[in-house]
Amino acid sequence: MKEFFPVLHTAALFSGISDDELAVMLSYLGARIDTFPKGSRLLRAGEQVEEVGLVLAGSTLIVQEDIWGKPATSSPKTGAGGRPFAEVFACAPGAVLNVSVEAESAVTVMFLHIRRVLSVCPSACSHHSRIIRNLLDELAEKNLRLNEKLTHMAQRTTRAKLMSYFSAEAQRRSVYEFDIPFSRQQACGLPRCGAQRAVCRAWKNAG
Repeated sequence: MKEFFPVLHTAALFSGISDDELAVMLSYLGARIDTFPKGSRLLRAGEQVEEVGLVLAGSTLIVQEDIWGKPATSSPKTGAGGRPFAEVFACAPGAVLNVSVEAESAVTVMFLHIRRVLSVCPSACSHHSRIIRNLLDELAEKNLRLNEKLTHMAQRTTRAKLMSYFSAEAQRRSVYEFDIPFSRQQACGLPRCGAQRAVCRAWKNAG
């Protein structure tokens, strides 16, 4: 696993953890590495999970499907060293996934058992406590993002929703020009509040 240490050090979950501490912690946390081909499902809606996933190579998409299996929404892709995925569901005992995780490209993922992450080891080492704090930071940031998303979706028109999102991103980055983590095709499939043609038209006009 040491070949992935440079990637793991870029992940917020392992912020402030040295190589020696990381080697010890990965063993205690029951870390396992798995690979998936492009287009495959790492996790499926309806499943229960007890592990947190972290992308080591490649990228994934979070996909939500309707009852007929048609993709309804997709979240920005997660690349190597990015945010963990499935941590919210893993932290909630008995919670069932309402989304699927799909490999956007060939992907290598590390899975960590959530019970071992949240249970401090017998030696009560400081680096394990730091990982727990890092995980709480990730969950708090995700909650803030969700609240912000609700603000955008509360806007009355499709164009107003897009402009609310663009405005928030511009304020966050302190610039007026920036790249967004969606292609036009992905953005046109995101909202459930209106026809896709209206979304694409508003997207074009907003740009």
